[in-house]
Amino acid sequence: MPPISENRGLTANHSFELHDLQSETDDRAITIDKVGIRGLEIPISVHDRDGDCQKTIARVGMFVDLPHNVRGTHMSRFVAILNEHDAGYSPEGVSRLLAAMQTRLGAHSAHLEVTFPFFVRKAAPTTRITSLMNYQVRILANRIHETLDLILEVQVPVKTLCPCSKSISKYGAHSQRSVVTIQTRSQSTVWVRDLIEIVEASCSSELYAFLKRPDEKHVTESAYENPVFVEDLARNVVLRLQQNNRITWYQVEAENQESIHNHNAYALIRHCPPENRS
Repeated sequence: MPPISENRGLTANHSFELHDLQSETDDRAITIDKVGIRGLEIPISVHDRDGDCQKTIARVGMFVDLPHNVRGTHMSRFVAILNEHDAGYSPEGVSRLLAAMQTRLGAHSAHLEVTFPFFVRKAAPTTRITSLMNYQVRILANRIHETLDLILEVQVPVKTLCPCSKSISKYGAHSQRSVVTIQTRSQSTVWVRDLIEIVEASCSSELYAFLKRPDEKHVTESAYENPVFVEDLARNVVLRLQQNNRITWYQVEAENQESIHNHNAYALIRHCPPENRS
């Protein structure tokens, strides 16, 4: 067998270096605000308000800024950093992860998106049979120099029944599934379950993964007794958010997936400091 030359195979101790195209100078003088990876799926553990820890799958995006004179970033470093850090997805853990991205990639700003399903075991309203209900959660974090900005986002599906339809109809009233998306900034921990409960207390009826006929009867009649417009739904959520002194900023979006129209009804309310309210 002929001897294997250094150039015929790559080993951990290969004696030559491959050319680094990403580090080349770029002469187009255009800064890139965010560059990185998106769509990476990893298993994570999420702590719950009751002290439990549930395992789920997250879809991750990681980005940094790129100076105008550098051709490209080093994509593999994002994955390496993620595997080296157990962020825990607390503000402290996320800040450490973002700081590592800034250092390793020579960036002024670092950005993180983490999206995952969060599960709550709920008892049906009448039979009390339990089942798992899923909610979509997203963490949006930015670290610019040493300043961290972290937003918690939760999407909560609920049921709404139209007050106008109820008032003008001889029989029944139209209802639909609605989705409320809350984004919050806070000065201390706000749990995902806190936001879920706020939304589910603000609608015509909450949803369940499992219902028997007595439960369905309860949900239908409860919604009929508590009609809300999409405007009512958004305002109800905001009133409850304002009672939580840990929350420093919020945005609430409510969207009704209308059952008798060829369009959806939509409302949005952003945080307004008390001194700016008329």
